[in-house]
Amino acid sequence: MFNGSRPALLTSVPREERPVITHVKFVSIPTRDQDRALAFYTEKLGFKVASDQPFNDKQRWIELRVGGAETRIVLFTPEGHEHRIGTFFNGALSCDNVERTYEELKARGVEFMGPPRKEPWGTFAMFTDVDGNQFVLSSK
Repeated sequence: MFNGSRPALLTSVPREERPVITHVKFVSIPTRDQDRALAFYTEKLGFKVASDQPFNDKQRWIELRVGGAETRIVLFTPEGHEHRIGTFFNGALSCDNVERTYEELKARGVEFMGPPRKEPWGTFAMFTDVDGNQFVLSSK
């Protein structure tokens, strides 16, 4: 029965010793062809390779750095999750100026689903990668 007090488990451990999540280490983008995806993300979007090493006999583990962010993008499709290729990325990529970034990426051959749109919460544009994965590009 709950009596309104904090559970002993939480109060018996000093705050500085409690485990905390500090950041998102990586997010995965499923892909059919890792070489083709790697070329898109490095040549078109300007991401940098942080790690590219064998994972198994079918795939490599490819981590990409995005600007100064700690979170990395991983080009990897877990076995049994091939159905996720070509779907919506549940997140947003950020830039300083959506309109300017839209023009720069479009000139590099990135396919957008339409021009930037202004909404009360901010400006955004949507683009696709070589596998049809859909991304939101938004300003800070």
